[in-house]
Amino acid sequence: MSVNPMAYEAQFFGFTPQTCMLRIYIAFQDYLFEMMLVVESVILKKLDGFPGCKISPFQIRKSTEKFLLFMKEHFDKLFSKMEEVLLQLVLNIPKNVLLPEDKVHEQYPYSKAQFQALQDEIHQLQQQYRAEASAGQALHAELEEQKAVQAELEKILQWFDGLENICREHGTGNLEESFAFLAQNSKKLQDVLKDVEEKSKKIKQHDQLL
Repeated sequence: MSVNPMAYEAQFFGFTPQTCMLRIYIAFQDYLFEMMLVVESVILKKLDGFPGCKISPFQIRKSTEKFLLFMKEHFDKLFSKMEEVLLQLVLNIPKNVLLPEDKVHEQYPYSKAQFQALQDEIHQLQQQYRAEASAGQALHAELEEQKAVQAELEKILQWFDGLENICREHGTGNLEESFAFLAQNSKKLQDVLKDVEEKSKKIKQHDQLL
């Protein structure tokens, strides 16, 4: 089999010429094997018509295998010549022939250096795109974080507005007085809570004594 990849021919035919030749070879070989089996079966039937024949089926099989080996060796030689002719004259695209889908290369030729420069430019553009996409994602994440901070600030402002309204209702005018007012009320609430806890303990102890 030829070692030439024949990629351009594969583009045109849709299969490699070597694959085509291999399938032809296998088909011929299978046909040869089948014919040898048919010949062997015919010989065995003919021998049945000769009473007292000393030729055994085993000898027939050995002779068939030798003849098959002889035929295969000659077939391989002939097929090699046929393969060479078909690959050169039938399944080969001449060097001066250009396929229709490659006509654009003839209209717009470019050198290897130009192709490499184009590849480098594409690679550079891809890197720029990735960098811009990454920067866009970072900006989006930062914007979401700013929105979350803004929401928290709005909650704090609302809390201060509510605090200022409560302080105004109780006669306090500025934040310092408001915090002092809250601290005083918080101390009162702590004292009340402590008093309630002590009374609750006394009630539990009294229930346990009963």
